[in-house]
Amino acid sequence: MNLDSLKFWKPRDPARDEHMPAPGDPDWERALINRMAAEFLREQRRSRRWGTIFRFGILAYLLLIVAAYYANGLGESLTAAAKHTALVDVKGAIAADGEASADRIITALRKAFEADRAKAVILRINSPGGSPVQSGYVFKEIRRLREKHPDKKVYAVGVDTMASGAYYIAAAADEIYVDEATLVGSIGVRLDSFGFQRAMEELGIQRRLLTAGERKGMLDPFSPLAEQDREFLQGLLDNMHAQFIDAVKTGRGDRLNGGDELFSGLFWTGQESLGLGLSDGIGSASYVAREIVGAEDIVAYSTKRDLLERLTERFGAGLARGFVASGWDIGAWQGLPQLR
Repeated sequence: MNLDSLKFWKPRDPARDEHMPAPGDPDWERALINRMAAEFLREQRRSRRWGTIFRFGILAYLLLIVAAYYANGLGESLTAAAKHTALVDVKGAIAADGEASADRIITALRKAFEADRAKAVILRINSPGGSPVQSGYVFKEIRRLREKHPDKKVYAVGVDTMASGAYYIAAAADEIYVDEATLVGSIGVRLDSFGFQRAMEELGIQRRLLTAGERKGMLDPFSPLAEQDREFLQGLLDNMHAQFIDAVKTGRGDRLNGGDELFSGLFWTGQESLGLGLSDGIGSASYVAREIVGAEDIVAYSTKRDLLERLTERFGAGLARGFVASGWDIGAWQGLPQLR
């Protein structure tokens, strides 16, 4: 054996080295190998020990998260045992896969209406709008729950924005409260797209679009928009707009004081919305609970997204980006009419 190759090795315990055979001794190499094997085993045990400690630390951390989650739920349950005002949040864009989806809002509303100790329900809204379908679902469910529970009122409270599809939902409430600076209204429908035809012609780029159905590609941004397609799309938007207007008139009734400008897509401050009959008063959620409902304690009924759901959502977003990179056509998801 070449002793130069062992220069990197330095014994940690000189006392033990005294018992090592001297170089040249026939048992020297065997003793060295045994010593190195023993050191290796000690390192392995030390590594396993720290690995076990690390795993127990992670487990304890997860248990603390779970305990905090259920402790919070227990606290809400104890609060809900007394008379209170139920709170349901509508926050962000209204979309099927978002936090303000119809499923989430309706689930929370049903729990709030069915809670015996809840005197009333507050819909705290901070949203620019979104899907007309999701908004319509919530509007209809609020109306159904009001009929089923006639003694329990529902109040919509606008925060920063309560516009378009968000106002669609608010119109189903018994009364609407806003801040003086809340943006209210935008009762209209929009369909967003782009047109790159001239830019492609100037760059000498040829568009190749194959469809089964002569008008299947009417929303393609790289193709000209035919007049018959424009008329078709405008009719589609007008029909949705009429549904929106009908919902607002059904919900607000004789309280509306404006004319056609109310349904033009314009929006106003909360202070201005009072005079137009789009809202009924100035006040926050706590004000409504304290002064209007008479139950100052507020209990949140909005469903919470758990860790698994957030991870799944991130995975889905990554998968969608992968489809785009792979050439999958998911553009149809982005060209839908919006109440925004």
